[in-house]
Amino acid sequence: MGWEKTYRRLRDYLVENALLGSAEALLGWDELTYMPPKGADGRARQMALLARTMHDRFVAPEVGAQLDELAQEKLDDDAAVNVREWRRLYQREVKVPSALVAEITQTAVHSRQAWAEARKTNQFQTFRPWLDKTIDLRRKYAACICGKNPSSSEELYDALLDDYEPYETTRRLRTMFAQLRPRLVQLMEKVRTSGRRAPVEILHRTYAVDKQKAFAEMAAKAIGFDFSAGRLDTTVHPFCTTIAPGDVRITTRYDERDFGNCFFSVIHETGHALYEQGLKAEHFGTPLGNSVSLGIHESQSRLWENLVARSEPFWRWAYPRAQEMFPDALRDVPLEQFLFAVNSIQPSLIRTEADEATYNLHIILRFELELLLLWGDLPTSELPATWNLRMREYIGIEVPDDTQGCLQDVHWSQGGFGYFPTYTLGNVNAAALFQAARKQISDLDEAIAQGEFAPLLSWLRSNVHEHGQRYCARDLMMKATGEEPSIEPLMEHLSSKLNRFYA
Repeated sequence: MGWEKTYRRLRDYLVENALLGSAEALLGWDELTYMPPKGADGRARQMALLARTMHDRFVAPEVGAQLDELAQEKLDDDAAVNVREWRRLYQREVKVPSALVAEITQTAVHSRQAWAEARKTNQFQTFRPWLDKTIDLRRKYAACICGKNPSSSEELYDALLDDYEPYETTRRLRTMFAQLRPRLVQLMEKVRTSGRRAPVEILHRTYAVDKQKAFAEMAAKAIGFDFSAGRLDTTVHPFCTTIAPGDVRITTRYDERDFGNCFFSVIHETGHALYEQGLKAEHFGTPLGNSVSLGIHESQSRLWENLVARSEPFWRWAYPRAQEMFPDALRDVPLEQFLFAVNSIQPSLIRTEADEATYNLHIILRFELELLLLWGDLPTSELPATWNLRMREYIGIEVPDDTQGCLQDVHWSQGGFGYFPTYTLGNVNAAALFQAARKQISDLDEAIAQGEFAPLLSWLRSNVHEHGQRYCARDLMMKATGEEPSIEPLMEHLSSKLNRFYA
C-alpha cells in the first residue's frame, strides 16, 4: 500500500486544477449571460491565462512520472479508475503546447462574440475570418495529438472526437449514420404521405414570458432539479454548466409566441443538470466525479426532454397545470391535440427546434461538413451554399438566410469540432436507457402520470450518474441495458410515435 501517499498527493494537486476549472466555468457562464460586449477582450485574456495555467500544471513532468509510477502498482478500484483516465488524458495533453492551448481559448472568446454579432445581423462574412482561424487552430491541435501528417480526415477527426466522446471512432460514427439516414428518410416519407398534420399552431399562441418561466421552473423542480444547488438564466443559446458541486447552472431563451422553445429547452438542460447533480461530490476533481462522455450526457437531456416530457403520461400530470397557467391559449385544446402538437414530425430549419426524427439528419449534415472543413475540402467561403444545398437534399427545406442556416449553432465559433455527433449518440443512448428503465421499474408510466419522477431519477442515478468515468460509454450502456449499443430502440420509439399520430 505504499502507493497511497503518492496517489493522495497527486489527487490533491489535480483537484486544485479542477478548482481553477471552476473559475474558468464561471467566467464562461458570465460571458454568455451577463457580460457586457466590451468585456470580451479582458475576458479572453482571463480565460487564456486560466487555460494555460491548468494545462501547464497538468502536463508537468512530475505528474507524468507519478502516473507512470502508479500505473505499476496494484491500486484499489477507485484509484485505478482515476489513474487510468488521468494517464489517458495526460498522454494526449502533453503533446499540445501550452501556447496553443492559450491561443485556442483566447480565440474562442472573440470568435463567439463575432458569431453572436454575425448571427444577429445575418452577416456570415463578418464571422468567416474567425471561423477560418478556429479551424486552423483545431487542425494544429489535432495534428499535435495524431501526428503532424494525418493520413485522412478520419484520423484528424478522431483526435478531436476524443475530447468529447472518449474511445469512440469516426469510422463507427459513419456506420451508425449510414444505418440511420435511410430509415429516417423513410419515416419522414410516411409522415409526408399520411395526410395528417400536427396542430402546431397551438404552440404559437400567446404565452406570457413570466408564466413560461414559472411553468418551466415548476417542471424542472418536479423532475428533480435542485434549485438550492443551481439556477436558471437567459441566454442566446441554451446550455448547462457546472461551476462546482452544489452550483449547476442552466439557461434558456424565451419567445412569447413559442411555448415549446422555452419549455423543452429547460427540460433538456435540466436533464444535463440532473446528471451533474448526481455525480458524487466526494469525487470532485477526479474522473470518478466527472461525466463519462457527451454522448452519455446528451442521453440524459434527451431522455427527459423527449422520452418523458413529450409523453402522454407526463402531460396527464402536467397538462391541467398548463391549462391553469395559460387559460387563454389552452382552455379549448383537448389533451390529445396538445400531445400531437408537441410530438409533431415535420422538417424545420433550426436544429434545436427540430423534432425527434429530423433532428439526427441535422447532425449528419454537420458531421459531414466538419470532416470537409477540417480536411480543407470545403473552403469556408462555400460553407453557406453547401449547407443550404444539403439542407434541401437531406431535410427538404429551403434556407432563407445564414442566421437560420450555417450561423444557427454556437459550436463552431468556439472550436467544438467533433461535438455534434454526440447529440445523435445521446438520442440513441436515451432510447435504449428508457427502454431498459421501463422493463426494470414496475408501472413507470403510471408513476410519471402521477408526477412521481423519483423512481426514474433514482434508476438513472444508480445506472449512470454515480459511476462517473468508471466505465467507458459503450460499457456503461451495456451494463445499464444488458445489450450492445444499437439504433433499434430509437427507431422503435420513433415508429411508435409515427403509428400513434400519423397512421
